[in-house]
Amino acid sequence: MKSELYYYDIYPKVFPVGRDVEITVKSLGAKFDFSGEYKIVVQRVAGGSTWQHSSADNHTDIFCTADESAEIHFTYTAALEGEYRVRIYQGDNLVVQLGVYAPDHDLATRYPLRGDLHIHTYRSDGGEAPAFVCANYRKKGYDFIVVTDHHRYYPSLEAIDAFSGLEIPLCILPGEEVHLPSNDVHIVNAGGLFSVNGLLKESINYADTNGDPEKRRFDKSVPLPDLITNEQYYQEIAEIEKSLGELPDGVDGKWYASSVWAFDKIREAGGLAIFAHPYWLVDMWHLQEPFTRYMMKNHPFDAFEVLGGENYYMQNGIQTALYYDEYREGRVHPIVGSTDSHGCTEHNINSAICSTIVFAEKNERETILQAIRDKYSIAVDTISAEYRLVGEYRLQKYACFLMENYFPIHDRQAALDGEMLIQYVGGNATKDEVEAVSARADKLLKKYILISD
Repeated sequence: MKSELYYYDIYPKVFPVGRDVEITVKSLGAKFDFSGEYKIVVQRVAGGSTWQHSSADNHTDIFCTADESAEIHFTYTAALEGEYRVRIYQGDNLVVQLGVYAPDHDLATRYPLRGDLHIHTYRSDGGEAPAFVCANYRKKGYDFIVVTDHHRYYPSLEAIDAFSGLEIPLCILPGEEVHLPSNDVHIVNAGGLFSVNGLLKESINYADTNGDPEKRRFDKSVPLPDLITNEQYYQEIAEIEKSLGELPDGVDGKWYASSVWAFDKIREAGGLAIFAHPYWLVDMWHLQEPFTRYMMKNHPFDAFEVLGGENYYMQNGIQTALYYDEYREGRVHPIVGSTDSHGCTEHNINSAICSTIVFAEKNERETILQAIRDKYSIAVDTISAEYRLVGEYRLQKYACFLMENYFPIHDRQAALDGEMLIQYVGGNATKDEVEAVSARADKLLKKYILISD
């Protein structure tokens, strides 16, 4: 966290373009409190330095006096979208420089949320219980999470049930990693209200739960499609394959047809269909490159997992290059970044290597999924100490500001929330104790992020 964030607080940090906003600055751990008169100089970062002739007017000067609470208050209206530097002077001495951001109207109706759409538990090949995984990822700073065990949907329901009735700032979505017969393409069902794996009677999800329908849908209000046999499934994908026509060399028709079938079923379930890690290096790339290129060109999925799973360059770096190649061709894919984690503690060096920032109106299942569909997401690479962002230029600028100025503070609160959830899972904290801590998260969000009505 930047040193000035320890010593000074400024809020709101984010506010809409064109709106008169009262901004407060206060001392936290600085050597002195504010007193007397100050000059506030506000400059738009994209407007250039004032010593340059062409941008000499890129400043607004405001004079104010600290109040009895040793706080500075001033009103500012941002004319254009972007980051602004707030420089506070007492006489000729610069006291501190802080940052604020003004998003334009579409972004100004949305909160920044960080999470993961691809995580495993010990119900498949992960290391920990579903509830513990979710609690620990809140501790790492996540606002939402999708449990996506291989072949299995019911572990995500187990995670949701573990915190049922609690008012907490972590949105847990149902999900699964979909694996179908005759198809080794990895596909994530994020947020779907029923299991796609569980549509097949011979599936592991069906076998694990003795066919219990409540283990393959979010709740009893969700209509369940009829179960099918593997033979019926093969017939259905054969029909899809026939419709594809002649395929390029290196494109497995059955795999592609099966993927289309899965993506369609995920959408039928109201979920987000994610094409996951095609450049995962097993011994060779997980998928032949012609297959991946054909998939990207035709875009039968909802979102591309551009980052996730491994900490070497070849997977995430090449997938990032692919995303921008597609962008140049006019195909702008919704994207996510995921850990594909198989262990949520610090003992797994890959436990927090990637995430997704989603700009959504609420921290709820459908608004999160729809925001990603609408391309309001950024993939975040935190493999190294210096983070990297993947996504559209405009969203990257905003996300960069948030990573520097908002999320470090957000994450300190999330760490408290997560620890309380871990204690709750272990039977060492009560509902009231958890909610007393969690209530601070919403206050913090609304303190720093002022959105349009």
